[in-house]
Amino acid sequence: MQWLKLLIYFISILILNTNAEFERDPNGYIAYCPCMGRFGNQADHFLGSLAFAQALNRTLILPPWVEYRKGEMRSRQVPFDTYFEVEPLQEFHRVILMSDFMEHLADEVWPANERIAFCYMERKSLQQEKNNPDEPNCHAKDGNPFGPFWDTYSIDFVGSEFYGPLHFDVRHSSIATKWQENYKADKWPVLAFTGAPASFPVQLENRELQRYLVWSPKYREAAREFIRTVLPRGAFIGLHLRNGIDWVRACEHIKDSQQLFASPQCLGYKNERGELYQELCMPTKESIIRQLKRTIKNVRQSQPKNEVKSVFVASDSNHMIAELTNALSRMDISVHKLPEDDPYLDLAILGQSNHFIGNCISSYSAFVKRERDTHGFPSYFWSFPKEKERQQSKPHEEL
Repeated sequence: MQWLKLLIYFISILILNTNAEFERDPNGYIAYCPCMGRFGNQADHFLGSLAFAQALNRTLILPPWVEYRKGEMRSRQVPFDTYFEVEPLQEFHRVILMSDFMEHLADEVWPANERIAFCYMERKSLQQEKNNPDEPNCHAKDGNPFGPFWDTYSIDFVGSEFYGPLHFDVRHSSIATKWQENYKADKWPVLAFTGAPASFPVQLENRELQRYLVWSPKYREAAREFIRTVLPRGAFIGLHLRNGIDWVRACEHIKDSQQLFASPQCLGYKNERGELYQELCMPTKESIIRQLKRTIKNVRQSQPKNEVKSVFVASDSNHMIAELTNALSRMDISVHKLPEDDPYLDLAILGQSNHFIGNCISSYSAFVKRERDTHGFPSYFWSFPKEKERQQSKPHEEL
């Protein structure tokens, strides 16, 4: 019988520890669907959402990352901690995985009959028969990825709440106080937004929160293993090339815009470092090779003891392996990419490169740039500054 008593004792300790780990936050929670764009956009929104949750003093429910796979009609929801650790985020503010919240707290904190969707104003359904002018609705689960996202956790909404004219800019206003006054935690324990409570691109003040996004052990080790076993010993330059057909179409908006996507990362948030131009979005193959060679030459001159031995390329379409290999053949520099596409492992490797050249407009490049900034690693952008401006300034001024 002694073993049975011991077993009961250890089970009771385990239950107590589990309950303590998932105690209810009396200040409430924030949930949202990262429903705009792919990873780069979602990462920008995440940093803003983290800042928003901290300003409102509510626990942020960490959403899964929304992914789109070729040939699949519905999006996939990948748990947040697949790619990033949870613990470092808690150094900045309280967070909880969505799966943990739904399993351990939702029944008590957010009963099924009290789940309200938050949106700025009425969101029309794609199915006209659902639209009722007398009963405006957020239609939080209408379309993809909205429906699949909430369905992953069996979440349905019984009503809608329109929070306009409130906004999410907690850095430049006293709006956080108004949110707290309008939506007290005892009546509104969970603010569940149909989209991220953040602006895009990420606000300048929130860029530094990147330091709390730490790769999971799986991706840290995979990046180190690739660098150690595949790349030749010595320094390497990481390249990000955006050249898929969707990007070609996106670049068509350059002529009508002051800023596009993540362009403030090089042009400045008020265009204080220049205006948009076509080559910034879609550099030619010739200019890519020319700039890469110039970067290698500059590194050899400034760091002769850490010579560049290889180049690693991440791309959404054409990695230009043959072109780059041919261009660098006389310099004894090899060119590499992953054997199978893995955009997250690409990111982890690019973050560890000795030097990085990315696309100013791309939020994917922006993620790498922010991560490297936290470590003090040098980063540059394709075709920035312009050729003529570059010749008049010192070579490779880091941003």
